[in-house]
Amino acid sequence: MPKNKLKYSIKTLKIGLMEVHKLQSWIVPITIFDSVFKSIAPFINIYMVGKIIDRLLKTKDINNIIFLIGLTIGLNFIIHLISNGLEHLHTILKDIMIQNQDMKINEKIINMDYEHIENPKTHTLRTKISEAENMNGGGIIAFVRYLGELVKGLATVIISIIIGAGLFKLDMTGVGYLNFINNRIFSYGFLVLVLLGTIFNLHLKTISDKKLFKHFSEIMSANRILAFYYERIQDYNAGKEIRLYNQRKIFNEEVGGFIQSLKGLFKKIESMNTKYSGIDAFISSLLGGMVYIFVGLKAISGSISAGSIVQYTGSINQFMAGSTEILTSINNIINNNQYLQLYIDFLNIEGEKYKGTIPVEKRDDNEYEIEFRNVSFKYPGTDEYVLKNVSVKLNIGERLAIVGMNGSGKTTFIKLLCRLYDPDEGEILLNGIDIKKYDYEEYMGLFSIVFQDFKLFSFSLGQNIAAAVDYDEKFVEKVIEDVGFIDRLETMPRGISTPLYKDFDKDGVEISGGEAQKIALARALYKDSPIIILDEPTAALDPIAEFEIYSKFNEIVGTKTAFYISHRLSSCRFCDEIAVFHEGSIIQRGDHEDLLKDEDGKYYELWYSQAQYYNEGETA
Repeated sequence: MPKNKLKYSIKTLKIGLMEVHKLQSWIVPITIFDSVFKSIAPFINIYMVGKIIDRLLKTKDINNIIFLIGLTIGLNFIIHLISNGLEHLHTILKDIMIQNQDMKINEKIINMDYEHIENPKTHTLRTKISEAENMNGGGIIAFVRYLGELVKGLATVIISIIIGAGLFKLDMTGVGYLNFINNRIFSYGFLVLVLLGTIFNLHLKTISDKKLFKHFSEIMSANRILAFYYERIQDYNAGKEIRLYNQRKIFNEEVGGFIQSLKGLFKKIESMNTKYSGIDAFISSLLGGMVYIFVGLKAISGSISAGSIVQYTGSINQFMAGSTEILTSINNIINNNQYLQLYIDFLNIEGEKYKGTIPVEKRDDNEYEIEFRNVSFKYPGTDEYVLKNVSVKLNIGERLAIVGMNGSGKTTFIKLLCRLYDPDEGEILLNGIDIKKYDYEEYMGLFSIVFQDFKLFSFSLGQNIAAAVDYDEKFVEKVIEDVGFIDRLETMPRGISTPLYKDFDKDGVEISGGEAQKIALARALYKDSPIIILDEPTAALDPIAEFEIYSKFNEIVGTKTAFYISHRLSSCRFCDEIAVFHEGSIIQRGDHEDLLKDEDGKYYELWYSQAQYYNEGETA
């Protein structure tokens, strides 16, 4: 292994070991103790059976023999109890560690800046971590398992050397024609031959493991796509499209194709395992035969007792098994580094935005002045500016409609305002101070937002609106009435405690797209922030219902600042000002009447492209 690669592997292992300690501090010591006791267990019988055979041949003292048999049974029982207890404790600690790992990953996701949440690389990395654990058995959990196997192999080798060392004493005597068996050259030559055979077997095992991990990596990539298809098939919300558009054929063909490719990979793995397992079995059998011949000749020559045959053959076989386990576990640990690194990389996702310390001024009049000053922005990993040199002062306390064609930068403008992203150039000011300098949580508390891709969860209606487990029931009912959802509430079996959807509760209710948007609006009202932003949350409503919601919402907002983003320009006519976005810039500002006077302007074009859908009273 190259020096730099070795240094990198050792660094990864150190970080992994520290991370295991953080997740569950007792699991490494318990793993070591458990492994040591597992390695001791077979040697009790190997050693004691030899002693019992020798006593049977040398003495007729039945009491002494019974004592040795009882001692063997007792030691086995004690080791068995201790080993089982440690294994049970290890399982409990492992489960706790897995839960802590999941919690740590989820906590990382929750606290991660939104720009990383929206980045596909983050999702890919998280998926790879799951695939490594579920399909390849790799990652932080596997690291602990391989560490235990390494300790067990080391303990097995050490104990086998201690018990079997007597076989190679050079002061042994025996029958004349078999004296060569105790010759230094012969004894050491046999030992070297066994070691070479074991090393060669381990070398084949190393090659096999590397190829196996390579194939598993290919399986992991294919399985990620299969998991996506299976998830879509199980999602009842996708069932309509699958049936209406006869997508079952596409799913079957795609899934079938990936299954065929996986079958090819599994066939390669099976062929490889057959090849290397056959060679391993041959060499192991050959070495085992050599061991029995060597020990048998020692016994025939009188160099060792009959009982020692069991002791020495058993210890040598355990030595070879332990050596194999050592190198196998080392190979697994090294190969597992690539999966362990995925977890480390995920935890080390950087770029956390500066969150400031200045408290946001609490104003009873909700008079906050916001200014975009020469703001430009492009999404991470892209070269194209979504917003370019945007400068605008927002009249706080008024209603601002933001309109424009798809891709003009409207939603990005809101994301920057709410600090989901920070500008690449320029600055955004609140009351003359860069918003980066404000306490992040306090600044976020200024906004109640409903994005067009809002999400509701399979919790109760009240919890969805309050975004909390506990909530003010009267206030929840008030905002429900404000958004016009009260009639639907009266049909719900448990009132505001009724679960949404049927993912976890059979009594859950399915809600329409329009109903979901009203719940999202109620959530924005419940937060009761001084600035309310609606980013096309009413797209699933018909134009009349949308206009009624916006008009009523305008009354509910009162003196608060409100930003409305909508493709339906008729719903924005009640706003004090309209900002027209086009290709990442604000190209027009004014009220509805003034903007319509500019017949060459973008607003005029947008308005009359939709006018055919309005009635004459609206367009007049």
